Amino acid sequence: MLTDNLPKIDLHGEEKALVYALVTEFINDQYKMGNEVIKIIHGKSTNVLTKEVHDTLNDNKYVKTYHLNNWNLGETIVYLKSK
Repeated sequence: MLTDNLPKIDLHGEEKALVYALVTEFINDQYKMGNEVIKIIHGKSTNVLTKEVHDTLNDNKYVKTYHLNNWNLGETIVYLKSK
């Protein structure tokens, strides 16, 4: 699958309060490395982490767009702005 080789962060088991910091740091690092597509794994059980991830993505200046992975709704594919 195309998304298997993307840089990714897995948030399973993380506290909601830590999601903003973890996702922001991951995005900033990936932007600095020049990666334009990344994957965030948040799971799909209660959507608590999904909502927190999407709220964080909406606030991040490096995020161009994002969407849930059609093949796995527990993942979000993120497209970062070019340097």
